[in-house]
Amino acid sequence: MALDAQTRPLTSADILKLPSTPAAQKIAYGDSPQQYAELRLPEGRGPFPVIVVIHGGCWVGYASANYTAHIASALVTERWATWNLEYRHGKEQGGGWPGTFQDIGRGVDALRDATSKYPLDLRRVTTLGHSAGGQLALWAAARDRIPRDSEVFAENPLPIRAAVSLGGIADMRAYAAGGPHDCVAGELQVMGGAPEQHPERYAAVSPMELLPMAARQALVWGEQDRIVPESLFREYERRSGAEVIRIEGAGHHELCSADAPGWRRIVEAIKRLITAP
Repeated sequence: MALDAQTRPLTSADILKLPSTPAAQKIAYGDSPQQYAELRLPEGRGPFPVIVVIHGGCWVGYASANYTAHIASALVTERWATWNLEYRHGKEQGGGWPGTFQDIGRGVDALRDATSKYPLDLRRVTTLGHSAGGQLALWAAARDRIPRDSEVFAENPLPIRAAVSLGGIADMRAYAAGGPHDCVAGELQVMGGAPEQHPERYAAVSPMELLPMAARQALVWGEQDRIVPESLFREYERRSGAEVIRIEGAGHHELCSADAPGWRRIVEAIKRLITAP
């Protein structure tokens, strides 16, 4: 199903209609129904680089692993394994602070156990997330910088080689202060309040406050994105040194369609990040 991004902006409902392939395995990393990852593998022996795919949905809302099944499937055609991660949302029991973030950390680290059964190359792990998932993808790559006294600290997090943010919220303080954008309410809910109420929480999970990070980064923006506009994150771009990719004519959701303009640029960016010395 091809969607013409020039006709109208894509919606989350459009993305859910896009095709995907069944996961090879659904692997639990906890006891809650939402604590699982969908593993998709290319044909062949491997070991394969791994893309951890993290959906958004404003941390609390409309999206699940179904939303990112399409791009998780498309990435497998590039001969990468994909680990499409589900987690407890801010509105769900056990989610919010700190559970949503702990789930992401546990879900990423669960790749270590998966290597005993599946041909995965943990030297080449990339996190890729959309919207709120972009924040989570960047954060997962910077977990070694979390203060030890934080509730989301974990010993020996899995090293991440690269992180790709698709219209992601790279600076949670800037997003909260930047106006009534769609995901601000979700941010306040998952964090349990505003930055001035919980500065230590924001310091532990906002990518901006965990710079510099060892992982290579790419920030992908839809030039027509009004949900997570690039303009709020210029300081992050400057300080992070990330590769910045702007997709002309794209809004927020087009970044999650392999049929939309710019998809090949996202794929080529991942290739550069994985192979760079």
